Amino acid sequence: MRKVMIWSLLLGSAIWFSGCGSKAGDGEGPGAAAKSLFDAGPRAGESPVDDALAKVGEGLFKTKTCSTCHGFGVRFTGPDLRGVTQRRSATWMEQQMLHPAVMTKQDPISRELLGQYAVQMPNLMLKPEEAKALIEFLKHKDKEFSQAPAH
Repeated sequence: MRKVMIWSLLLGSAIWFSGCGSKAGDGEGPGAAAKSLFDAGPRAGESPVDDALAKVGEGLFKTKTCSTCHGFGVRFTGPDLRGVTQRRSATWMEQQMLHPAVMTKQDPISRELLGQYAVQMPNLMLKPEEAKALIEFLKHKDKEFSQAPAH
């Protein structure tokens, strides 16, 4: 059943994406630096980690099956999340978690990610407080990585 769902997502994404090319001169083609209204301002990782909320987010990362597509320091089906809180604002991450299909249609960074990974992030029906907890967990993971000794 899971394989059928994954293949359906892949096929649907490929069909959808094949009809959504960028227009010449719109600045969003391959290699163009994607700009997002949601990604302005400080990076999520610049604010202190709420450890209690991060613990909730860790549980959600497992129960909401985020780990099916995302890892830390490794690429699975979706983007590697290591360092994401240094690359993205909390607002962008929250919008991506809460409204992935809308973001893919309206946000240049999300469109670029879909083009790169060819899989639409599913809507996990998260509540805003759950998205915030997941962001705190991601900040916690990035803090762990930044404090780890280099090998």
